[in-house]
Amino acid sequence: EKLRIQLKKTRDYLGSEIKNIFSKNKVDVILFDKLEEKLLSSDIGVKTTNFIISALKSEVVSNNIKNTEAVYDLLKIHMLKMLSKVEKNINLERFSCPFIILIVGVNGVGKTTTIGKLAAKYKKMGKSVMLAAGDTFRAAAIEQLQEWGLKNNISVVSQHINADPAAVVFDAIKSAQAKKIDILIIDTAGRLHNNVHLMNELKKIKKVVKKIDVLSPHETILVIDACSGQNTVQQTKLFHESLHLTGIVITKLDGTAKGGIIFPIANEFSIPIYYIGIGEKIEDLKVFDSKKFIESIF
Repeated sequence: EKLRIQLKKTRDYLGSEIKNIFSKNKVDVILFDKLEEKLLSSDIGVKTTNFIISALKSEVVSNNIKNTEAVYDLLKIHMLKMLSKVEKNINLERFSCPFIILIVGVNGVGKTTTIGKLAAKYKKMGKSVMLAAGDTFRAAAIEQLQEWGLKNNISVVSQHINADPAAVVFDAIKSAQAKKIDILIIDTAGRLHNNVHLMNELKKIKKVVKKIDVLSPHETILVIDACSGQNTVQQTKLFHESLHLTGIVITKLDGTAKGGIIFPIANEFSIPIYYIGIGEKIEDLKVFDSKKFIESIF
């Protein structure tokens, strides 16, 4: 119910209007044209929209479907299938300590806040957690992470502003190993996804991590802001090409009508979506559940 309330903007713009299209049209070219237009305007993108429309048309023709309600149900089934393929939980038990999570993404998407919420969530599960302040380009980022550390009574490894991020990460891993910490979460600077130099810095961090533990980082997670719409597709593409992402967190779904962006992210990349952010509170970082998401929108 809370998810339904928090996704109201997307439900009003996408779910309710799509339902309206099916209630006012018969199964014909006009219905599919209007549906295509709505999907495109909801940040679902050309590629994924074409995929959905083609699949629907094919089933309508092969099964001679004349009932709009049946087509509407088929649409929901196809959209659920798309999301269920990327519904996956992080397995925190599959590697020896520390389990290293590298968090990446552009400025302003909510990386540091997401790290704080994850740390609180994992600590509540009984795990020992340490944070690494790898965003050394912004003093505010270091301070924000330290605040989360104090709030949750979690150690934060940091250095001075403009320190080498890779050196901070190296120290953090060594400290986590010595203290037998279960989970180490690494913050990174808000890398501009089209800036080659900054992407190389991220690769350097990953290389340093691998020198200590060849299997790490055990997760490389991209945080994207749902409010950015189609920009998130390009961000995901470039970060994935550079860093081989293992997971995604989508934030700020409560503050936008652009929640439809989750569909092209799922369809075009097949990268697991671990969590979605639907509010400011710690408990508002939710494990992604495709069925509940679809039910909340439609």
